[in-house]
Amino acid sequence: MRTFNYENVKNPEYFCDGRAEAHSDHAYYASEADRETGCSLFQESLNGIWKFHYAKNYDAAVPGFEKDEYCCASWDDIRVPAHIQMEGYDAPQYANTQYPWEGREDIRPGEIPEHFNPVASYVKYFRVPERMKGKRLFISFQGAESGMAVWVNGTFVGYSEDTFTPSDFELTDYVREGENKLAVQVFKWTSGSWCEDQDFYRFSGLYRDVYLYTVPEVHIRDLRIRAVPDETLEKAELEICTRTWGSGKAKFVLSYHGEVCFEEEKELNGENVFTWEIDHPALWSAEKPNLYDLSITVTDASGTLMEIIPEKVGFRRFEMKDRIMTLNGKRIVFKGVNRHEFSSVSGRHVSEEELRKDLTIMKQNNINAVRTCHYPNSSLIYRLCDEYGLYLIDEANLESHGSWDTYPMDGDEDFIVPNDKPEWLAMMLDRVNSMYQRDKNHPSILIWSCGNESFGGKDIYEMSQFFRKEDPTRLVHYEGVFQDRRYNDTSDMESQMYTPVEKIKEFLAKDRSKPFICCEYTHAMGNSCGAMHKYTDLTDTEPLYQGGFIWDYIDQTIYKKDRYGNEFQAYGGDFNERPTDYNFSANGIVYGGDREPSPKMQEVKFNYQNITAEVTKDQVKVINKNLFLNTGVYECVVTAARNGKTVRELVMATDVEPLSEKVYDLPLPKETIPGEYTITVSFRLKENTIWAKAGHEVAFGQYVYAIREEKKACRRPVKVIRSKHNIGVRGESFEAIFSGPEGGLVSYRYAGKEMIKEIPKPNFWRAPVDNDQGNQMPKRYAQWKIASMYASHKDYRGDDLCKVLLPEVEAAEDSVKVTYTYLLPTNPVSECKMTYVVTGDGTVQVTLSYDPVKELGDMPEFGVMLKLDADYDHVTWYGLGPAETYADRKKGAKLGIYQNLVKDNLARYIVPQECGAKEEVRYAKVTDRSGRGMLFEMDEKSGPMMFSALPYTPHELENAKHPYELPQVHYTVVRAALGQMGIAGDDSWLSVTHPEYLLNADKKMEFTFRFRGI
Repeated sequence: MRTFNYENVKNPEYFCDGRAEAHSDHAYYASEADRETGCSLFQESLNGIWKFHYAKNYDAAVPGFEKDEYCCASWDDIRVPAHIQMEGYDAPQYANTQYPWEGREDIRPGEIPEHFNPVASYVKYFRVPERMKGKRLFISFQGAESGMAVWVNGTFVGYSEDTFTPSDFELTDYVREGENKLAVQVFKWTSGSWCEDQDFYRFSGLYRDVYLYTVPEVHIRDLRIRAVPDETLEKAELEICTRTWGSGKAKFVLSYHGEVCFEEEKELNGENVFTWEIDHPALWSAEKPNLYDLSITVTDASGTLMEIIPEKVGFRRFEMKDRIMTLNGKRIVFKGVNRHEFSSVSGRHVSEEELRKDLTIMKQNNINAVRTCHYPNSSLIYRLCDEYGLYLIDEANLESHGSWDTYPMDGDEDFIVPNDKPEWLAMMLDRVNSMYQRDKNHPSILIWSCGNESFGGKDIYEMSQFFRKEDPTRLVHYEGVFQDRRYNDTSDMESQMYTPVEKIKEFLAKDRSKPFICCEYTHAMGNSCGAMHKYTDLTDTEPLYQGGFIWDYIDQTIYKKDRYGNEFQAYGGDFNERPTDYNFSANGIVYGGDREPSPKMQEVKFNYQNITAEVTKDQVKVINKNLFLNTGVYECVVTAARNGKTVRELVMATDVEPLSEKVYDLPLPKETIPGEYTITVSFRLKENTIWAKAGHEVAFGQYVYAIREEKKACRRPVKVIRSKHNIGVRGESFEAIFSGPEGGLVSYRYAGKEMIKEIPKPNFWRAPVDNDQGNQMPKRYAQWKIASMYASHKDYRGDDLCKVLLPEVEAAEDSVKVTYTYLLPTNPVSECKMTYVVTGDGTVQVTLSYDPVKELGDMPEFGVMLKLDADYDHVTWYGLGPAETYADRKKGAKLGIYQNLVKDNLARYIVPQECGAKEEVRYAKVTDRSGRGMLFEMDEKSGPMMFSALPYTPHELENAKHPYELPQVHYTVVRAALGQMGIAGDDSWLSVTHPEYLLNADKKMEFTFRFRGI
């Protein structure tokens, strides 16, 4: 009789014991009625409440708890499936590259933590259902992190590692009549944990479904479906391989939209291979996820029904042709994301509702591909990707980043796993086999991946060879050969991470032996994804560059309460776990809490759209980048707006074949009325789909032009009131006071109400975004923060520290001009001027000017900041929107009139930072609920401005590490600016803003805008 020895948990060659062979994830039912309901009588869920004991290490676990006579009735209760860290035991721990035990235990591969290595002991008392008695009985653990030992009625059943694929055990010889005791011990860290160093929260426990199942006397245990068209795509071979327990017959029926393609009965015995030829197959792709229905009805020799297997079949041909990856004969471009399985509520246990929401949002935003970073996901997502139409890179459970990232510095090659080490090879082959066997029938999977960031070596090469041997219909991916080229053929494509576009071009200029993808790129941490368009534009001009996968899809954040009971999204370190990598857990293009898109998604959707509309005043060139869809499947809507308001909208027929382009004359009359005109060409769904309703926009293009009219200057008189210390200006319905001692505009009253709370001051700073922190922008540009905080109208350089630089005043009959000089405490000292021109209608024109000092270079922002009362919390703007925009992230925005609340502009980035900016603003109104407030307008010479209205200053945002640390709201902080440096995003630890998206400080800088009360 086998027994469990905990010492084996430390041995990389001990990773399964008594575990059943991996097999396909197909469902099977006892009757047609069961199949229709989706409820299998062959299965009995063990999800629910289990008895539980938590121990900090193995020595503290209850010895002998698995024995039949040991009563666990007094133990705690715990839910299954769930991570124990989400149920009040231990704590979630976020770590990136470093192993989670570093600094607490000094161990090497082949050793595991002993002082702190939580052990979760579970017990479930159950009875075998009557319908399952007398049959072979199994138990399936769909996911256990990271290793587990199983006992039934005190007898050791088996052991398994590999957190992310099912572990099945046969219980037939272990169960008894009446009550049975199932005992499971789950170890947080095992030898396999050295290969599970993914960039994610570290959890443990039984976190996926657990269920009993039985099989009929004749049972297809494993099913392999291959549906591959020939090169002509006119015929396809459907090959079905079965591995059957028992002997009998199977009736195979293939149908498409209810029409039967074939119906045939075959003998089943052991391993069988059956083939059929299908004429003119409807092909599967992300654009057209055509799926056939396959029904396999299994009977025994006497004709008695044993089981019914329903499956979906997708015919598609994915291959490398002339060094290009092609799908159904067409060059594919991956418009992808990396997606961790993650929920702010339940960790890596993600509900079907959450899964469907993720895929719906992906499809709505033109994402066509997912990399399952960096482990196999739950089985359901693969079926949903088949259905919704998303390409998958299915990635094996392997990342050993922390074992090799210091190798270039310390030369400790022996620390690297798995590398060439023979003792790790069997475990690695087991992991890829488990993934392959479970997932092999899903047409959505185009590429198998050997894992992530695990250096190189022979072991990973052997993993790739396993895939090639088992499945010649797909390609194999592994990025890590970039670090170790000894086994360069491990990967069928060149895959790199965060490589700048120019470096990609340089690489392909020298090496064109493989296509190139970015398995991770445009790092989406916080306010990011700047200049993403450079990558997507490259797919149009470089055939060997075939797209990339954004890092990543969802913020890894967890619901938590602050000390006052208010809920917030917690990131690394918020559970007092150490070591940790803090807010690096939040890199998503959707928020962690509600899975809703963040403002970055606006740009992603545009860059990933499959139709480009190049619009001019009279025409549109429609470039159809779809591989298989004609533009005629969409409704093309042409809209004309004048000064942001729609004046015409009509539908235009288009008929552009895939990978083709046509030019169409726009069916719009010639405009003659002065104003700014916006022509938008929009492509929208004609019919409802599983992921969006009819009318959903999939692509657009826009063009703006103006018919100029001469603007008349205001000639209303103003009265100037001069006193010892102040200059007052009064006109119809307004008053203004300019102070000498205070150095600025201290009062602006409109219709008797004071409108400003603080003196408008020059601003050169923004709250650093995560990318800024990574590229050291706060240190490189620190003088501009000081300049913004301490710009002074007092000359502090001489002996007289309080010498006031008095304003210059020029008065005319219908205007007053007041100019202030501010000294900036930079090194060397610099200065700027703010000039106010007040006219009789209450308009205040503000000009900020600065003669650049070469040593200081450019600045993060160049503009003016002022404060209004927080009652002015409604914003209407005519500019780019609806989401925030930046110099390097605004291609996905449309020019129009938009409205929101000031608080809506505070994007829910996990760490407060710069957000809410609006580019190319013509005017903006900031008002209270009654419509009273201020109007901010661009100056025609300066052109459209960057505008921002937030509840906080950049300095207040910068001082907070969590939203709950922000102060109570007292003001609406308005910033009007010439511009702001781009937010960058090639990565979040090194890459700076691209030079073309920096402010130009090579010549005099000047910015003018206007404001007045309304």
